[in-house]
Amino acid sequence: MRLTICPFTLELREPFVLAVGSRTETPAVLVELHRAGLVAYGEVALPPYLGWTQDAVCQALARVVWPHDLDPLNLDALLAAASAAVGDLPPALAALDIALHDLFGKVIGQPLYALWGLDVARIPPTSFTLSIGTPEALRHKAAQVTAYHILKLKLGGSHDRAAVAAVRDMTDRPLSVDANQGWHDRSAALDLIGWLAEQNVLLVEQPFSPNRVDDHAWLTERSPLPIIGDEAIRSVADVVAARGVYHGVNIKLAKCGGLRAAHAMLTVARALGLKTLLGCMTETSCAISAAVQLSPLADWVDLDGAALIANDPFEGGAQLIDGRLVPCSAPGVGVRPKAHRGS
Repeated sequence: MRLTICPFTLELREPFVLAVGSRTETPAVLVELHRAGLVAYGEVALPPYLGWTQDAVCQALARVVWPHDLDPLNLDALLAAASAAVGDLPPALAALDIALHDLFGKVIGQPLYALWGLDVARIPPTSFTLSIGTPEALRHKAAQVTAYHILKLKLGGSHDRAAVAAVRDMTDRPLSVDANQGWHDRSAALDLIGWLAEQNVLLVEQPFSPNRVDDHAWLTERSPLPIIGDEAIRSVADVVAARGVYHGVNIKLAKCGGLRAAHAMLTVARALGLKTLLGCMTETSCAISAAVQLSPLADWVDLDGAALIANDPFEGGAQLIDGRLVPCSAPGVGVRPKAHRGS
């Protein structure tokens, strides 16, 4: 089995502005697995605020070697070998995990959701993200984005109410909001959430920095809206620790190490009575189509990452149908490279 590693720069369609900064591109790493005439694809996107670098991921991936006689259907052994090689670096494992699952599906000849016995009719609608901007820009964007049934607003700036009001001028569609750790005062946050509950807002992501556990627990106990941990949630252990601190958790393949880990986190969260949001980075349709395979297990879905980039090197995969991202019936993840993909 041969592994190809390709550093890649995702070019965003427009500046992506969060409470923790802004960017016009996102570094990523694409991988290919070649075996017996089959080619499988994986990916991880690396937004700088998470602290992982392209070089570190590529170096970790370059250490991976599998025995020649290892069965491609033995995911346990393959992932164990990959994990031992890359060490404690979830994004490197995520890229490999997606590719290994893609190969597994292609060997079997089935999409991953079918192998897991999941019902695509249970997939929730996905949201589309509007980054922090002026009221005029938000009105314009909200009027443009008509194919999505839910809009997600990035908050945590100095004009949060004005941002929500601007979108409400244009649409009554449900909203979710993500503070990206940008709020600082818990009483002010509770007051704002009370107002947001009157604006048809569904949930609030990561109000404060993850280390403010007591403040999140205080807010969760009093909030009329679900409080969802995002930056605080990277592993099954974090899901367990989230009980009593958040109402739910945002699970992303890049943060946790791929499909195997995300599936476990979704299962544990449900067992603990936590709500689940299946999220993403700004990433290509490879990683998005991989996450979509798990989306019947989630309460909410936020998988718009590929729609935010201008140079997606893949085609096929999940398609937006009536506001929901639906996996295709092709084996594995379902994507294929475009004939001429940039770098």
